[in-house]
Amino acid sequence: MPTEAAAQGFSRPKPKRGKSLSLRRTHSSTEADRENPRHGSFTVEVQESVLPPHLRARLWDLFQQIEREVEVVYAENLALQDKVEVLTERLEAGASDKPIGEESLDGTAKANIAKNKSSSQLSQKLKTTYKASTSKIVSSFKPANTSQCQMMRRFVGHRDGVWEVNISRTKPHVLGTASADRTAKLWCMATGQCVLNYIGHSGSVNSIRFHPNDQLALTASGDHTAHVWRSAVVLPQVPPEGNRSSDEDQIEAAEKEEGEAAAHTEPGDSSDFAPTVVRSPLTEFTGHQDVIIAADWMADGKQVVTASWDRTAQLYDLETTELVQSLTGHDQELTNCSTHPTQRLVVTSSKDSTFRLWDFRDPSIHSVNVFQGHTDTVNSVTFTSGDNVVSGSDDRTVKVWDLKNMRSPLATIRTDSAINRISVSPLHKVIAIPHDNRHIRLFDLQGVRLARLPRSNRTGHHRMVCGMAWYDENPACNLFSCGFDRQVIGWQIITALA
Repeated sequence: MPTEAAAQGFSRPKPKRGKSLSLRRTHSSTEADRENPRHGSFTVEVQESVLPPHLRARLWDLFQQIEREVEVVYAENLALQDKVEVLTERLEAGASDKPIGEESLDGTAKANIAKNKSSSQLSQKLKTTYKASTSKIVSSFKPANTSQCQMMRRFVGHRDGVWEVNISRTKPHVLGTASADRTAKLWCMATGQCVLNYIGHSGSVNSIRFHPNDQLALTASGDHTAHVWRSAVVLPQVPPEGNRSSDEDQIEAAEKEEGEAAAHTEPGDSSDFAPTVVRSPLTEFTGHQDVIIAADWMADGKQVVTASWDRTAQLYDLETTELVQSLTGHDQELTNCSTHPTQRLVVTSSKDSTFRLWDFRDPSIHSVNVFQGHTDTVNSVTFTSGDNVVSGSDDRTVKVWDLKNMRSPLATIRTDSAINRISVSPLHKVIAIPHDNRHIRLFDLQGVRLARLPRSNRTGHHRMVCGMAWYDENPACNLFSCGFDRQVIGWQIITALA
């Protein structure tokens, strides 16, 4: 993950002072003048100026032109701020009867920029800055879509950072987590209790994925191995509605228990329910020479693919554990791998700023396509339910690609922090983006921002957010996030898509 570098300060040499024309701003003393920014004037003090009178008069005219343009920009900016406040109040009140379109704001911005053209370089810079600021206002209100986000539950029990979170594909559905504490855990999503603790790895567990149609889990580890183990569990009884604690009680209990979890005693466990402990795998894959950072199931569940820091990905047969094919070509360590939900397609991402698409649909031809749209480490790459691939990078961008046209991305999402393992909702086509700066943002596949999940001292993650997982089958708690603060959070996301 990227590290924060200290900013280096520097000092500039002081310019030599000479005879110059200085300006001093004087404000009117009346109350009306103080309230109206258009009142007040510039006065010129000539300090031993050697400029001819006609040049000084020309400078005076130019400064007056600049002042008038600044006043116009300032007044228009105030009007825009008033409009923004009104629209914000409408959004907060839920009275979004009339969608906010980009036509009205764009037209205002274009009209503002077109006014009062001047040959002065300073005034041109002012208009350029104003254009950029209004563009930010327009983009922040661009989507007519609204989303409501609420934290529902914390899952606390890991003793180190949680790298990945995932949902099982077979019933009973459980929440799976992979942690740097060398364990993988399965959780009951309704009660928040840990129902299974896998302790078969001797290194950090970096990923967890579930078999498409069987109760099997696949984990990748820093011990250079990938394990397949049985994920069948018995879920605890869900308490009646009247006996359930409130969200505030759950948050307070989770905060109290966060540092007190023992190795095999999970927070929230009742006295008559203990999690199953699994100590050894059903199958082990040992072909890599370095950390296995991720592993996933092929669509038919008969093969698995692993991605490693040894710069290779490997395709294994589940039944025989034999190596089917080694996928080489990346120049640096791999960071993730993902498989298509219905087709024999694999994508791998790497620190070499690329990700590769491996096509196994034709048994006689294994084609490879290289995507070079990022400028830094690609930490995440995943398929959507259609023909798209979504990638996230340390260059602070998320890109949406079309498998049929891979020359350029369909959409580029620019953010303010590095991207970790993203997730795409198959139902709503919404991208959940976890960041190094502890934020989580939601975008659609067209690159339109939908929401940012709330984060405060009592809500959200306190350290880097590592991964996301959608669970569309449960609208009450349909998104999960994990972070390096050792916790997993369940969210309720209500999207109103146009």
